[in-house]
Amino acid sequence: MARLAKILGLQLVLLSVFAIAATPSIGAPAPRLTLSVPTEVSQGVPAVAKGKVMPPQRGRVLLQVWKAHAWRTSATGKARQGGFRISFVLPQATPSSLRVRATLVRGGRALASSPVRKVQVQANHPAPEPKVVSPTTTTSTAPVPAATSSGSPPPAEEPPAGEEPPAEEPPAGEEEPPGGGEEEPPPPPPSNAYWGAWIGSQLTGEAAPWDMNAVTKFEQMTGKPLSLIEFSSPWADCSHSPCTDYAFPWNPFNSIRAHGSIPFFSWGSESYPGTPDQPEFQLADIISGAHDNYIRTWATRAAEWGHPFFLRFDWEMNGNWFPWGEGANENQPGEFVEAWRHVHEIFTSVGATNATWAWCPYANHLNLYASLYPGDAYVDWTCLDGYNWGENPAAPYGWKTFDSLYEKAYSKVVNTIAPSKPMVIGEVASSEYGPSGTSKAGWIEEMFEALEKRYPKVRALIWFETLSNGEDWPLESSDSAENAFAAGISDSRFLGNVFGSLETSPIPAP
Repeated sequence: MARLAKILGLQLVLLSVFAIAATPSIGAPAPRLTLSVPTEVSQGVPAVAKGKVMPPQRGRVLLQVWKAHAWRTSATGKARQGGFRISFVLPQATPSSLRVRATLVRGGRALASSPVRKVQVQANHPAPEPKVVSPTTTTSTAPVPAATSSGSPPPAEEPPAGEEPPAEEPPAGEEEPPGGGEEEPPPPPPSNAYWGAWIGSQLTGEAAPWDMNAVTKFEQMTGKPLSLIEFSSPWADCSHSPCTDYAFPWNPFNSIRAHGSIPFFSWGSESYPGTPDQPEFQLADIISGAHDNYIRTWATRAAEWGHPFFLRFDWEMNGNWFPWGEGANENQPGEFVEAWRHVHEIFTSVGATNATWAWCPYANHLNLYASLYPGDAYVDWTCLDGYNWGENPAAPYGWKTFDSLYEKAYSKVVNTIAPSKPMVIGEVASSEYGPSGTSKAGWIEEMFEALEKRYPKVRALIWFETLSNGEDWPLESSDSAENAFAAGISDSRFLGNVFGSLETSPIPAP
């Protein structure tokens, strides 16, 4: 008992020390915030708010609007070196006049707010609703499990990979402190990148885009609307007999476009449930024309839909975990390029030129890159996938930084294979499990810093927001990871959902 009492006493002392260390100094001045916003903003058009935090300190900055007798968070950013920039988009039906302010938050507590600014809101006529035309086929369009759609166990080599509360707001209360004339931070960089997510069913019980509420929940977490929404489908559903084809996903594409985002569709030449060994889906079968009727029907529906979308066809082909990989399913060298060109030519023949073709190897496999590239005439964007698996017991491949995953592959693609093409990160995520001194939040911060400084060809980024095979990829795995991503994506270079009227194909880099 005496030993227990000593231990308890020591714990109380330590707790007291930590409590004192965590308590702000008595009499320390509260930080001050400035805020500069455009005097006029158009609905649905990206705008930028910026300001300073004095004295400089870290924290999350909430851009808030006065609505329904309370301050509501519209977008979030991160205070860096005493300044912040927040990209925001005002939705349709926003009142003609708004009051906005910036609030510094740290540890779930509001530290200070800026002077209130007034913004005049200009109406922006929304794009017409996309026409909904039912496909003439009656085949299934049910979603399939995301990511490793083959459902196969991880290869010996490194493989591919309830309602959340909104950002905490300070107590309501309209305040009108005097404006400041402090020096403003440097202007933001140009908006030059799309961003998106592959959103699973963990947020609402059904994956996006079949449930667009999942998109809403994710955007509440990140504080910014998506410009890209990714999902996938194989070619056939063989979970019953006979197999049925998966038709062009007309309604999900319409839902994404109505949201102002661009569909980013991963289309795999396999059947569900999938394994790497599927004799009916060898690359030689595609080349011989065995699947031409299906490909032509799907491509014709895509042409009838008529709007731009990304088509990530047979991704991660340099691995052995999908049946289209040249290292799997008895496929032979050279067949991937031949099969890709065959499918591309069918699309062209039926007028499906609204597909933007994304060629997407797995980043941490440098083998066979050049021999797998179909050629500039058949590819519009390059792409890389890569995951920090960390030390998660489900697949402990080891903790890897963003640069260690992507740097060599990026250099090879942009300097040797396809120097004229823009690049998208098609799937990326990190585990929470890592050695001492690492964190998912820190990994995310390093990712955004690396993209800004060392990967200029990357003009689109897609986070893998899906539970998969026991891996903790979604951002909601921790508050710190969620906050780090929200701060990074708040950078004005990442565009929101302003593409409901996009009609340019191939889709250009922004």
